[in-house]
Amino acid sequence: MRDSNSRFDEVSCTSNNSDRIKLVVFDMDSTLIDAETIDELAHAAGVGDEVASITEKAMRGEIDFSNALVERVRLLKGLTLDDAHAALDKMPFMPGAKVLVNYLKSRGYKTAMISGGFTIAAERVGETLGMDHVVSNELLIDNGCLTGEVRGPLTGQCSKEHVLEEISRKYGLEPEECIVVGDGANDICIFKRARYAIAFNSKPILHEHADIVITEKNLEAVIPVIQLLESEKGQVSCIRDA
Repeated sequence: MRDSNSRFDEVSCTSNNSDRIKLVVFDMDSTLIDAETIDELAHAAGVGDEVASITEKAMRGEIDFSNALVERVRLLKGLTLDDAHAALDKMPFMPGAKVLVNYLKSRGYKTAMISGGFTIAAERVGETLGMDHVVSNELLIDNGCLTGEVRGPLTGQCSKEHVLEEISRKYGLEPEECIVVGDGANDICIFKRARYAIAFNSKPILHEHADIVITEKNLEAVIPVIQLLESEKGQVSCIRDA
């Protein structure tokens, strides 16, 4: 269906029961923030090129996420916590992030951030945005320096799916009733489960698993999608040019 007044290039709707959806789940890196946490830490540690190369391969699905995470974190060994915080505090929010989250909260949605990133960044991001749930991994610290080790609920392949299940069921929902927003290969597992999957600022590997692809780098572009889902009680499928 094409509409010359629409903000979208393509919009198609089919009837289904979407009125129960009250949970929107986000990735953090390159989604809610305009940066990759581990890359920023790597630059501070002087291993930016090595880590960025692994990150790109992982986001394209060329390397198993769990192995890529361990390899990258190992390269951060010795980085001081002070230098880590200094690097992460500079990371900008994605344009439109605060507006989108505030809009969702005004409409009664619960929000969650499920990130393979780290608590030293995720807790600040989640608190600033007012997210209802924040789940991420923890970098181990010894004598004020990173040890090169990581632990947490999101270190394994497809671990995002298990966390999505836990959070959604707290609200009496199934993952299939939720909306998810992400950008990389490690989001495929939750894209397959969600009712509506929004690929935002994403790698091509995620497009085939998305109901919606938004190429404009501003999260306010998600708001009309939510509005259309609510008004039409339908499924939206679109590609929006930047």
